[in-house]
Amino acid sequence: MASSLIPGLVVTAPATETAPVPVTDREQHGLLHALAEVPDPRDPRGIRYPLTGLLAVAVCAVLAGASSFAAITDWLHDLDEHARTRLGFDRAVPVGTTVWRLLTRLDPGQLTTVLAAWLRARGQLRTARPRRYRTVIAVDGKTLRAARRPGGGQVHLLSALDTGTGIVLAQVTVDAKSNEIPAFAPLLDAVETVLGDLTGVLFVADALHTQTGHAREIAARGAYLLVQVKANQPTLHAQLKRLPWAQIPAGDRTRDRGHGRRETRTVKAVTLHTPGGIAFAHAEQAVRITRTRTCATTGKTSRETAYLTVSLPAGQAQPRDLQDWIRRHWHIENRLHHVRDVTFREDLHQARTGTGPAVIATLRNTAIGYHRTNGDTNIARATRRANRLPHDLITAATSSYPTTQ
Repeated sequence: MASSLIPGLVVTAPATETAPVPVTDREQHGLLHALAEVPDPRDPRGIRYPLTGLLAVAVCAVLAGASSFAAITDWLHDLDEHARTRLGFDRAVPVGTTVWRLLTRLDPGQLTTVLAAWLRARGQLRTARPRRYRTVIAVDGKTLRAARRPGGGQVHLLSALDTGTGIVLAQVTVDAKSNEIPAFAPLLDAVETVLGDLTGVLFVADALHTQTGHAREIAARGAYLLVQVKANQPTLHAQLKRLPWAQIPAGDRTRDRGHGRRETRTVKAVTLHTPGGIAFAHAEQAVRITRTRTCATTGKTSRETAYLTVSLPAGQAQPRDLQDWIRRHWHIENRLHHVRDVTFREDLHQARTGTGPAVIATLRNTAIGYHRTNGDTNIARATRRANRLPHDLITAATSSYPTTQ
């Protein structure tokens, strides 16, 4: 790098807004039609209950707040005869072990893909996109604390959340003897299957995924990456830290009050035009965000500084955008993982058989995404309402939707 970085820095400043790329919606169908695409793991001989009916029950039961396999069966048994018939059960209904055996043998990746596509089809009729719009996907992992593998190890899932809709587009199970890094490429494959194309999509991830391989994989698919830089990338972290940030004007500043504190968040962003550029593949801008928090009761002030890189150029990623996108990464923790723990008591559920832990997590993701696309922000309240009105829930979940262009 040059001895002085000042001539090589271009401060990111507001620019003229550009129109978004037109989006063509896919064909849209109801839940029963979508679930027909899920492979049936059962032996064809002796099948008594339709796969789509059993899966529709599982989805609707979790939409109504069921938090375990036993609760799913209880919800089905509590339905009146007319409601059962609408879900495909003309005569008898399955016992709990039948439902449990089926759900713990499903392919969770395929189930996630099918349900995510169904939610997107529904959501596209309800969600109006602003003029300036970019799909921002937050990536993060979660350990299911009470669930166990056959060998006794914990189950860890890596998820991709569309922060604009609240829909989990993909979820993969991390190998027992590995970590999230090798699971990143399969996660991208699953997201691409749902979206059809990753061109223009922005992925936001934590410092664990500040990996050169991830950056190149995303760039090869026409997408972009925004990641935090910490000590796991010491060379890059040192380079970003020693930039002359004091001489760079603030690009965006926000002030918030809540939770007994006042917080100011200041974003600065620069483009490096020096030999070698930023020491990270495809990085276009260096970003610094400073968070200053003051406790309303004690008056104590704390400051935290974070460094990030983004592969979008300044013309497509203004400081105001960066501020928004950085905060969206918290959506996957606050609006998904936290809800699964508190509303669905996920960390208390001791799922241990087959693919059961990942399947039930997928159903919880679907319930949260469903209620969010309906405009609900309090998921616990939404599940209670759905449980009180099972016929309305079945109608809404199984209705078909026309194709839109």
